[in-house]
Amino acid sequence: MCNRNICFLLASFTAAYLASVKPALANPSLTLTSPAFANNGHIPVKFSCNGDNVSPALDWSGAPPSTRSFVLIVKDPDAPLGTFHHWIIFDIPASVASLPEGVPPNPNTAFGATQGLNDSDIIGYTGPCPPHGKDHHYHFHLYALDRRLGLSSNADDSQVEAAMQGHILGQTDLVGIFER
Repeated sequence: MCNRNICFLLASFTAAYLASVKPALANPSLTLTSPAFANNGHIPVKFSCNGDNVSPALDWSGAPPSTRSFVLIVKDPDAPLGTFHHWIIFDIPASVASLPEGVPPNPNTAFGATQGLNDSDIIGYTGPCPPHGKDHHYHFHLYALDRRLGLSSNADDSQVEAAMQGHILGQTDLVGIFER
């Protein structure tokens, strides 16, 4: 039991404290956008095999505070032989909140990330190049992780996805559509 004035002060301080920390305890919403196309919008030809075949610029926000790294996996689930992985990039530092247009196909990037092997068996981005006549949906999956993966640039999608298990703090998806 506490005296009435002390209980009142204690309750007031507790309420004030909880109000001040509530925003920090809120679970942020991870979002991914591109200045090149809207979610469920058409990917410009420039970013495909019919254009310059360069990666689009990407921006994200709302990562959980304990994020240590990001992973981006771009895949086409509409590919004729099953899901095709167009880009695997991991160990993107938590301090990075965007990727520039045209990330060079080097194993190690200028901003401290590692690019793995896509399903073309090359390092870096391979743009949309579907068969003629049908829309394909390209999913840009961004994951916030509680650690760096530390894999080599020879890592493919299955190795990266296996290493991420149990370490995903948040994820989001940006979908672009492309047809030839």
